[in-house]
Amino acid sequence: MKTNPFRTAVIAATLGLALTVQSADLAGHKLLVTSVRTGGTEVFIADPQTGDMFNVTRSPTSEDRYPCWSPEGKRIAFCSNRNNSTNLYVCRADGSHVMRIITSTAVCYMPSWQRTPRGERIVLGMHGVKPEMASVRPDGNDLRMLGLGHDPTLSPNGEFICFTGEVPGGVSVFVMNQDGTSRRRVIESTSHVGATFPNWSPDSKQIVYSFPVGEALELFIVNLDGTNNRQLTRLGRVCTPSAWSPDGAWISFRFTDERYWSNPERMLKIYTERPPDKRPVWVIRPDGTEAQVIEPLRFQMAIDGSRANWKPTK
Repeated sequence: MKTNPFRTAVIAATLGLALTVQSADLAGHKLLVTSVRTGGTEVFIADPQTGDMFNVTRSPTSEDRYPCWSPEGKRIAFCSNRNNSTNLYVCRADGSHVMRIITSTAVCYMPSWQRTPRGERIVLGMHGVKPEMASVRPDGNDLRMLGLGHDPTLSPNGEFICFTGEVPGGVSVFVMNQDGTSRRRVIESTSHVGATFPNWSPDSKQIVYSFPVGEALELFIVNLDGTNNRQLTRLGRVCTPSAWSPDGAWISFRFTDERYWSNPERMLKIYTERPPDKRPVWVIRPDGTEAQVIEPLRFQMAIDGSRANWKPTK
């Protein structure tokens, strides 16, 4: 791995971690992130190496979050409350040609966009009376409900969806076909705190997800068939949600010191005060080494559950 000897990333001592590592070589990558630097929550394309940021949504009076790339990296899907309800939108990567493709009273969140046997599809969560999953074409046609579940994510090969499914006492990681059939549980353990946010490796053979370890939420990796389940992070804090780089070299994740969303009063306080370094973007190698903050994405990151999604290279 190439490194720049003149730049180091020092992991915040205020988080109780005394580890210092050389800064990650992320040259050539672009990340979709949410930031509050304009006052509202907006979608930015970030260069994690240089810190350059391009404001895609440019709508500081609305809350724009949960961005994801189209398969070719030329368009972006995101969720926004700019028309009173939190609906799904698509735009070009330069922010132009914004189109609302789902209009619903249900809250849209966590979209994922890939090519499937049905053509390009966006899958997402829609939380109304109950948490459901949906699939829609990028032009807004052919909306199909896929059943109960949270945070669905399409595999890069377009064949499967991993998602958070409810089980007695909590939730766990599940997989189903891209059309919603053949559901099966991948992780037999149960999380009592939620926030598993499963996501795929570039070859669609592994799943990275978050799971409780004591009071912490650590990242784990498991094979699609449920074998070789292993702990990735050992940071003793809250690591979620995550995303794998298209070259397989890195996994990004959001990092914070508490599960503030589990306490309504605490969550309101955090969302109101917006501490500048509360939920930065980190990266780690898939073998568990080189966990570190991305220094340009330490401050002014939104206090939300948006992934730092890597721009496709295909």
